Amino acid sequence: MSIALSPSFDYRIHYKETGIVWKLSTFFLEHIPFDKKSLVFYCIGTDRSTGDALGPLTGSHLSESLIFPFPVVGTLENPLHALNLQEHLDKTMDEHAAPFIVAIDACLGKSESIGHLLFQDGPLYPGKAVGKELPAVGDLSIKGVVNISGFMEHAVLQSTRLHLSFEMSRIIARALQLAYGRHSM
Repeated sequence: MSIALSPSFDYRIHYKETGIVWKLSTFFLEHIPFDKKSLVFYCIGTDRSTGDALGPLTGSHLSESLIFPFPVVGTLENPLHALNLQEHLDKTMDEHAAPFIVAIDACLGKSESIGHLLFQDGPLYPGKAVGKELPAVGDLSIKGVVNISGFMEHAVLQSTRLHLSFEMSRIIARALQLAYGRHSM
């Protein structure tokens, strides 16, 4: 089954909302081209910072899944971060004809936004919260607001509870797996 992709979208939903996995999977099913051969998932972040571990945790969940057939770049074992991002982008462009990249990363936001998952059309800008100039990544992005922005972002990311990053990553991975399963039926 192929679903026409909507031209633009911007969803926001809290990770503790009732039925979150099903709701997210519906968003994903509507906007991620699971039938595209060159679909790649970029899970950005580092295992050296609890707040920035959302991407690698999600990548580990997805790459360990027996029912998720897509390439995943960025796991706890092999993180995708500022030092190797461009290298991986170049490699993906060489290996895949016109890849469709889903970028997943943690972000900082307002205190009332902590725990929200953001699913948006277009790329994300890794490292922006900590003042890094990195290339934009992704055809669409999934972000998790893990803590507040505005002051000492490095320290804020270091002091973020791992439980929040872990739970949000599990939900993202489960929703992606469910969306793919629903697509395959």
